[in-house]
Amino acid sequence: MRNSKSGLLKLISFVFFVLLFSCSNLKAQHNDTLLYHPFDNAKEAIGLAAKKAKQENKMVLLQIGGNWCKWCIEFNRFCKANPTIDSLLKADYVVYHLNYSKENKNEEILTSLQYPNRFGFPVFVILDGNGSRVHTQNSSYLEEGKSYSEEKIIDFLKGWNYKALHP
Repeated sequence: MRNSKSGLLKLISFVFFVLLFSCSNLKAQHNDTLLYHPFDNAKEAIGLAAKKAKQENKMVLLQIGGNWCKWCIEFNRFCKANPTIDSLLKADYVVYHLNYSKENKNEEILTSLQYPNRFGFPVFVILDGNGSRVHTQNSSYLEEGKSYSEEKIIDFLKGWNYKALHP
């Protein structure tokens, strides 16, 4: 009887550790696929994005929102699926997804950007290579039906890229 209890305890312990490892592994994989990262040091990341943009004669595009926001996720999907938009983003912008969620609202950064969240989510902020705000874009002007407009996004990206602002 004692051996069967001991064997059962070992089995339960083994199953528990396998489940624990599996869950933590799934969480790690899930975090790798998240668009927004609530616990990033956003101020530092934006500084690095601005530095890179300055070196490459690009602008910084902050996409502000959260993993909870279906329109935020849709914008990212739409842009990646459209070769023209994806190419424009890669050629002209350093993109950073600034998190806004119950875990981290990044209030200090949003205050310094003059409260772009007043327009809802996602909202886009263009920064220059010094990290200064150049433009805030309400995403509703880029929408079309249940997604986004290719033409409107292309106009937006071309209108605020480095070449447009430094002819």
